[in-house]
Amino acid sequence: MKTKTFFLISVLVLGTLLAACGPLPVAVTTQPPQRTITVTGTGKVTITPDIAYISVGVHTENASAQQAVSDNNTQAQAVITAIKGFGVADKDIQTTNFSINPQQQTDANGKVTGILYVVDNTVYVTVRNLTKLGNLLDTVVTSGANNINNIQFDVADKTAALSQARQAAVTDARKQADELTKATNVALGDVQTISYYDTTAPITVQYAKSDMVAAPAAAVPVQAGSMQIQTTVTIVYGLK
Repeated sequence: MKTKTFFLISVLVLGTLLAACGPLPVAVTTQPPQRTITVTGTGKVTITPDIAYISVGVHTENASAQQAVSDNNTQAQAVITAIKGFGVADKDIQTTNFSINPQQQTDANGKVTGILYVVDNTVYVTVRNLTKLGNLLDTVVTSGANNINNIQFDVADKTAALSQARQAAVTDARKQADELTKATNVALGDVQTISYYDTTAPITVQYAKSDMVAAPAAAVPVQAGSMQIQTTVTIVYGLK
């Protein structure tokens, strides 16, 4: 009997010890959501283009494929030579298209009368001296170019302009945040998040061949104008 009684007491003591070692209740506190304000600022910088990109093409047609290619090669080489004469480096002249397309020729009744071979050769040219651009365009046309798609004006290095636009955008956003918090009698806290995107596009000018056929020794009138870089920044501030 004493043995049983001792065993029962031991079980009760062990149960008490295990209960004492159990997990303690944890107090859960709910933090109020952080108050924030979101503002969007814009910064703009106007810059003057200092570089131009032009697509210059030679288009030839002949009933003989060999003659069409030969004529095209002769004109294209003359055009490239003319371009290099204006100080354009080899690295700034890139062939972007060369194609030979046979086209069926038909009479009024729709009967096939022969095949005409159409050859196109296009080079993409980077012009880094805009003072020569007008004369260059006039010269390439007189040298044999008969397909100039467009001219794009751009800025070679936009690093400084982008930096100015971003700083202006951040200043604009902060100004808005200060005005809004002052009007609502709250204090502006630390920056939580920042996001931004830059917008810049080259100026594209369309030119037809008729626009470039000027009087002898007359340069094609070209105006680079100006372009604008814009940065939009969105900032989330905490509120105290």
